[in-house]
Amino acid sequence: MLQPTTSLTFVVRRQAPELIAPAIPTPHELKPLSDIDDQEALRYHVPGILMYKRDPKMGDTNPASVIRDALAKLLVFYYPFAGRLKEAPEKMVVDCTGEGVLFIEAEADVTLKQFGEVLHPPFPCLEELLYDVPGSGGIVDSPLLLIQVKLLTY
Repeated sequence: MLQPTTSLTFVVRRQAPELIAPAIPTPHELKPLSDIDDQEALRYHVPGILMYKRDPKMGDTNPASVIRDALAKLLVFYYPFAGRLKEAPEKMVVDCTGEGVLFIEAEADVTLKQFGEVLHPPFPCLEELLYDVPGSGGIVDSPLLLIQVKLLTY
């Protein structure tokens, strides 16, 4: 079902993008992509939006801080995501450098209710909500993951 076009306007205030590295040092190694993953047609980022209501039990805790800390801990176990994709003679490899993933904290002066009851693709205002960090559009030598936490009012 297509989402009706919307004339919803709002302002998004973003903090500077930052790299979140694994919480502790991780192995530095090269991991070749599988034959399935090493296809030219799969070399792009996939945008996605997930929305969650604020849990009142969190009190004044900043959700972005919770996610930032959890991400650093998670990257210890999934450390290739903190690396960079590199060209190699036979196939692409992930250089597990531990550099980190891109993280952006933002606030928007819009409520979740203003988007409507049921959200279906194509998502309205996608361009306003997902920030295209300059220099992060490529796959090779760029962060493999960009996480943006946007706080909406309720």
